[in-house]
Amino acid sequence: MHGYYHKRLRINLDCEKTETDTIPAALLDRFIGGSGLAAKLLYDHQDVDLSAPFSNRNPLIFATGPFTGSTIPCSGRHAVVGQSPLTGIFGESDVGGRFGTALKKTGHDLIEIIGKARYPVYIFISDTFVSIERADTLWEEDTYRTSELLTDMHGKDTKIACIGPAGEKMVPLACIMHDGRHARAAGRCGLGSLMGSKNLKAIAVKGGRQLPAADGAGLSVQVRSMVKRIKNSSAYLRQYGTAGGLMCLEASGDLPVKNFSRGGFANGEKLTGELLAETFLSGRFACGACPIGCGREINMTSQKYGVVTGAGPEYETLGALGTYCLIDDLEAVCKGNELCNRYGMDTISVGAAIAFAMEAFENDVINATDCGGISLSWGNGDAMVETVRQMGEKQGFGAVLGMGVRYAAQVLGPKTTAFALHVKGLELPAHDPRAYVSTGLSYATSNRGACHLAGMTHGVEQNMAIPELGILAPMDRFTASGKGRMVAMMQDLMGIFDSLKVCKFLLYADITVTDLLTCLNLVTGRERTMPEFLAAGKRIFNLKRLYNIRCGMGSKDDRLPDRVEAHPLINGGTEGNCPDMDFMRKEYYAFRRWDNNGHPQAGLLEELGLEKID
Repeated sequence: MHGYYHKRLRINLDCEKTETDTIPAALLDRFIGGSGLAAKLLYDHQDVDLSAPFSNRNPLIFATGPFTGSTIPCSGRHAVVGQSPLTGIFGESDVGGRFGTALKKTGHDLIEIIGKARYPVYIFISDTFVSIERADTLWEEDTYRTSELLTDMHGKDTKIACIGPAGEKMVPLACIMHDGRHARAAGRCGLGSLMGSKNLKAIAVKGGRQLPAADGAGLSVQVRSMVKRIKNSSAYLRQYGTAGGLMCLEASGDLPVKNFSRGGFANGEKLTGELLAETFLSGRFACGACPIGCGREINMTSQKYGVVTGAGPEYETLGALGTYCLIDDLEAVCKGNELCNRYGMDTISVGAAIAFAMEAFENDVINATDCGGISLSWGNGDAMVETVRQMGEKQGFGAVLGMGVRYAAQVLGPKTTAFALHVKGLELPAHDPRAYVSTGLSYATSNRGACHLAGMTHGVEQNMAIPELGILAPMDRFTASGKGRMVAMMQDLMGIFDSLKVCKFLLYADITVTDLLTCLNLVTGRERTMPEFLAAGKRIFNLKRLYNIRCGMGSKDDRLPDRVEAHPLINGGTEGNCPDMDFMRKEYYAFRRWDNNGHPQAGLLEELGLEKID
């Protein structure tokens, strides 16, 4: 098949050995690439220690897909996969930027890293050689400075994936940052701490290879059509970024407020993408092959927080560091965002952990003395910024919060259980399941824990039809019936997106599933049918589920926090509503062909060709 080099770069940091082997075409055909292929390779590691994610034997995988490095719009993406140190189960983070494209141009489809270096190292990969270099001078540098130093060493065409001090200190909320000040984060699941546990500071890639499509002329025609449609439908996103939708989501009740306990945020206009554009926006940036450019570049000079430059906050960050914590100070959120980027931490989980701590503070479970003199009261932007710093440095009470909400609740005791919001150990993103009930089911059953991107189902409840899935019109957002089927199909489809490596915003940009299949066939030269295409997504999702079953997960874990499942809000756009999880979960299991324990049935596994997997 075209679209792949069929090459896996394997690196053992224990002995500083590198080798390249061939990825069988059958694996690429069945698991596509990206997170699907990485999940298969992760599952095949039989000698790992599932009780210890930081074990040297556990792999960290960076994977591209058949679209990465092509001209297909919004394809500048790659996946990072491993066992999550935060959740203890399947860990996956999808990221844009330019690193994935540069990695593909070195002639490798993915990198698989095991072992632990004896001292800090970074890996340099070109299209002619691979080296493991000392990183003593990079250790303790933040991600912006690390990227600058490595780019100075290896040239401006070098693209960097690196951890900051949080990853070095193995903070479970640590992420892997890409592209320096144009910060793109492999944010969720704490995979930056897994990278830090290997004494691996960074990966620098610089390649010049080009991989032609099987039908280049046909692909050019298809791409021109797609780019035109994307530009016509994404002007608002291009102008204001993801934060441009904040007030619409607040009106619908989707924007979480005060740790998911309040139905509206009166000062939401102080955090919008429109205000960001009016005040601090200095430019836009785009991921590889993207005609949209939703990235926000800011230049802020604040009396309180000093100069802040680089990537500005996106919607999720404005929610997590802002409305979650009742903070309406845009300067504080911009500073908190910059600190997360520099330390290398997931803004969603960091904001959720701070909101949890603020509720604990409100309920006298903790006090200022416990927090190193910080008054963690609701709306205190200075306290949020200082707590982010403590988490990045793994100091004081920040060291507890950096372990994640689930762990922090265990430390603080049962009085905090009611407001320790997570699914399978992963903190909730900035979308309230009471506003779009399918989101609740998607959170509960997602393979990595609470994740809105694993299903993108709220789009179907907003304004989206997907005829290839039999979804011919948007579905009522408060109705439970039919959501089990819809969520399962959307999760399978998102698994395809994450394996092709293409941005999910395309669903909002007049791009169809048929367009993606057409692109895949033009790239690979393989005439895959729509049923085969969709079956690949089902295979990938169920394989990840099998990995989690191996980790001890089952139906008992497919649950939402009680606050969002059983306690309706008394005001706002979701007033009086809660997701009927029992009904939806039953429908979902039946459609998935899982048993009551949440295990895929033998007939399904045989149909998907997974029957021989232990």
